Amino acid sequence: MDAQTYGGADEVDPADQWVVNPRTGAYELRLGGPSAPRPDSDAVAEPPVRDDAAAPVPARVPRQRSRRGAPPPEAATGSGRRKRKQRGRKKVLVWTGGALALVLVGTSVYAYYWYDRLDGNISTVDIGDVGSDSVLEGGPVNILIIGNDIRVGKGNEDYGNRDNVTGHADTTLLFHISGDRSNATVVSIPRDLMTTIPDCDTRQSDGSTKVIAGSKVPTRFNESFGVNGRDPGCTMRTVEGITDLEVDHFMMFDFNAVKTLSTAVGGVKVCLKKPIKDEGGGSKLDLPAGESRIAGEDALSFLRNRHGLKNESDLDRIEMQQKFVASMMRQLKEDTLSSPMKMLDVAEAATKALTVDKGIGSAGKLVTLAKELGKIDLKNITLMTLPVIDNPDEPTPVTVVPNPVEAPKVFSMLQNDVSFTEVKKEQKAAKDKQAALLEGPRAEAQDVRVDLANGGAPGGSASAVLAWLQNSKGVSKSSNVGNAPKEVAKTTLEYAPNQADQARALADLMGLPASALKPGTTDATGTEPMMLVLGADFEQAGKPIAPPKKVDVKQSRADESVCGT
Repeated sequence: MDAQTYGGADEVDPADQWVVNPRTGAYELRLGGPSAPRPDSDAVAEPPVRDDAAAPVPARVPRQRSRRGAPPPEAATGSGRRKRKQRGRKKVLVWTGGALALVLVGTSVYAYYWYDRLDGNISTVDIGDVGSDSVLEGGPVNILIIGNDIRVGKGNEDYGNRDNVTGHADTTLLFHISGDRSNATVVSIPRDLMTTIPDCDTRQSDGSTKVIAGSKVPTRFNESFGVNGRDPGCTMRTVEGITDLEVDHFMMFDFNAVKTLSTAVGGVKVCLKKPIKDEGGGSKLDLPAGESRIAGEDALSFLRNRHGLKNESDLDRIEMQQKFVASMMRQLKEDTLSSPMKMLDVAEAATKALTVDKGIGSAGKLVTLAKELGKIDLKNITLMTLPVIDNPDEPTPVTVVPNPVEAPKVFSMLQNDVSFTEVKKEQKAAKDKQAALLEGPRAEAQDVRVDLANGGAPGGSASAVLAWLQNSKGVSKSSNVGNAPKEVAKTTLEYAPNQADQARALADLMGLPASALKPGTTDATGTEPMMLVLGADFEQAGKPIAPPKKVDVKQSRADESVCGT
């Protein structure tokens, strides 16, 4: 490789730019060539800073759930949910096909040196007003990792449906990173989950916008991408409808990416309780019992295989895929980070394999995300599958639907940024956020004006709350306006800036979490009331609304090495 390609136009070999700092014992990048100060002097060279690199983090404001809502007032603080298009920068990367590469590569300044080279590798999709324009900000982040099952590429036709030239959302992970960067949760969404798919605006090659019709009745989740021209933004909207979480960004990989990434990291260790030999299936997988290191075609076969698993189902395959992801995370932490050249190889492969939204469509932004995720200890990364049950509408179920008891609990914990590994710590953090949001004076109960609507709570809830507020709490200026325009999963309180004292008082009475408060930007006039919509999380008057302490869902941790099948 010549200097123009490898070391830059000045023909400085990048290997010569990594020098040991005798004071720390660590390798550091000296960008100025032979004339640059050495790390044993007092002037150690710093990596270049680009305009889209990490900037000072602005104070957070309460996050708006809806794109339609006005931004919250500047006076509000805390790290609640963010308004789209005005969020700071965020972080992440991982896919069942094996992508955590750039996430951990980003912890090295070497990624900055190769910025331009990596930047040119990345493919982007304009998804319009879905997601966020920016990539780093305090507060939680949700990234959708989409595994596209497109069959284009050598050997991929063996996995069936050779005419599949657009792909579907075959393997999808919702990656939730906590606001304090202490933990993360990876939730696999089954491709055969039955759900409605909303109408979605898609950007065409000529710059125009085309509305792709959604599904009128529940359909398989994997049809949220690829079918009828649906783009990743459609999948993001579908996940938002399922979880009531805002999805900030997406990253998408295909079969070929699995092969190149698993090879770039030097293979991924997997462990089997018993051998798998798929003689009749499309995967052609042949692995012995015990530990094996797989890469390339074998890695893809492992991730696609269902033969020999308990029920030979997609849910069984998801569990094996999660073990693969966890193993790759461990390998990157323990092995790849120690070698700058290995990191470069992985970063090169990862950026070539990536398709992302424009909000994170540069190497600098992905590095920023990577550095954030690199702060999380593997033992605090939880992997799970969305809790589901067999579809009750099918005589012989072949699809699934969300578990009506456990799925809402998982969503609630994610919405309230509660860790699955450090629940007590995160519950305290959630209370601290609520206290910060509610800091200030409270109105007297008789001065609180509020309309109540039922948006998914048990029948009669609005009437019951109205009677409770008026008769037990002295909130006489309250009214029941009937049913909300649509059902919502979470209870919300919308209020104007000059009603903040009323909102604080009502939140105290109702036991509302910080995520329920939706401040606007325009002051209310006259006797205009606040609006309290009782969601599916509401149970009864007087019972505080708070995230659950635990869920009955099978989980694993990224630091665990367990044999599967």
